[in-house]
Amino acid sequence: MDNNKTAQFVNAMWDDSIVPEISEYIKVPNKSPHFDPDWEKHGHMETAVQMLEKWCKTQPIEGMQVEIVRIEGRTPILFIDIPGQSDNVVLLYGHYDKQPEFSGWDEDLDPWTPVIKDGKLYGRGGADDGYATFGSLTAIRALQEQGIPHAHCVVIVEGCEESGSFDLPYYIDLLEDRIGSPDLVVCLDAECGNYDQLWCTTSLRGNLTGTLRVDVLTEGVHSGSASGVVPSSFRTARQLLSRIEDESNGQILVDALHVEIPQQRLEQAQLAAETLKESVYEKFPWAVENPAPGESHKDLLLNNTWQPTLAVTGADGMPALVDAGNVLLPYTTLKLSFRLPPTCDADDAATAVKKALEANTPPLARVSFEVESTMAGWNAPAVAEWLEASMHKASNAFFGKPSMYMGTGGTIPFMGMLGERFPQAQFLITGLLGPKSNAHGPNEFLHIETGKRLTSCVAQVLEDHFNR
Repeated sequence: MDNNKTAQFVNAMWDDSIVPEISEYIKVPNKSPHFDPDWEKHGHMETAVQMLEKWCKTQPIEGMQVEIVRIEGRTPILFIDIPGQSDNVVLLYGHYDKQPEFSGWDEDLDPWTPVIKDGKLYGRGGADDGYATFGSLTAIRALQEQGIPHAHCVVIVEGCEESGSFDLPYYIDLLEDRIGSPDLVVCLDAECGNYDQLWCTTSLRGNLTGTLRVDVLTEGVHSGSASGVVPSSFRTARQLLSRIEDESNGQILVDALHVEIPQQRLEQAQLAAETLKESVYEKFPWAVENPAPGESHKDLLLNNTWQPTLAVTGADGMPALVDAGNVLLPYTTLKLSFRLPPTCDADDAATAVKKALEANTPPLARVSFEVESTMAGWNAPAVAEWLEASMHKASNAFFGKPSMYMGTGGTIPFMGMLGERFPQAQFLITGLLGPKSNAHGPNEFLHIETGKRLTSCVAQVLEDHFNR
């Protein structure tokens, strides 16, 4: 592959076609089914997937077939089949559903309004994960433009990832014969430690979500007349949380949520920490000035990728401040989100958390913990020599630095599913979610230059996969 020709072609595609298309895609509020149960009625999901289909069909890729596959009542997927010069199969993955708006966007930014500023494309869903479809096909086109052979490529773009991919297994079963047995999976939905080199994700944490509810009354009563007699539902909830989390340091106290960290992952975390240094934590929008966590850079990375954590992500039963009178609340409900180590059994973790919260109920209160979802994490198989060499080759060619490995604190349910179905496959899990890109939060952006370079790197890996 001629690297200069590849870079020129990819850069032109991004400037002339991909950035304008992603900008239009950002305008569509196609929130994932978990956040928009009436997604089918609202029609935004249909608009988004048809936009992607239309663009794909304009690409002059030899033998390509593009199809929206539908199962009644489930979000449709975009299925693309591209014959190659070998019977080996590469599966390229992305998703087109989005997280909700969230608050806190800068005055000149908006989740559904694309804005380009300082080389970044702002708006919901561009980096997570609207670019994946465009990047995947452009990498394949870059090879075909130079007459370079590649394997049979299958592209799957789902519409349910941000809700846990609960629709996807039905499509994988439906399309099993057409997908075949991939020996390489390319996923463009992950993080990058910086924007200076290619990053390969080695692990993903699992996720356990549920609601903790504490009831003390059937209706609210005057706090002056009831306090001291009736316990606070919030205090009881706080007491229960202390059973599962040490509030002084965030350590999870339930043994079933912990695993032994593999030695290779410890070594990779050390190398990543030496590269990233303070950016491990400086990439976040801290409320305090000059933040300085007490842990080492390596320990912070491991906390984020191999240790269990708890976040309270929502609450019910508490009125808005403007409506908060002197009333003792009848109940408090908290949405709990646990991030689980990659090799932790999510169902066992859910059972252990439920037991810890519901056992020995505090006096004068009714307690329940309802599990909403469990999603397994993923730990990558050992990297084949050809893939490791290819990633370094690609990163040096298009970034000028070698590739790096890191775990990711988030969850991509599809990876665990594929790991079970295709245990012999190799995985290139990478993405554009670097420092301050803030997927799911305010001011999400796509780093355009990194998108270009990453696309070229994927082309290099596809070429090396064919020639391995």
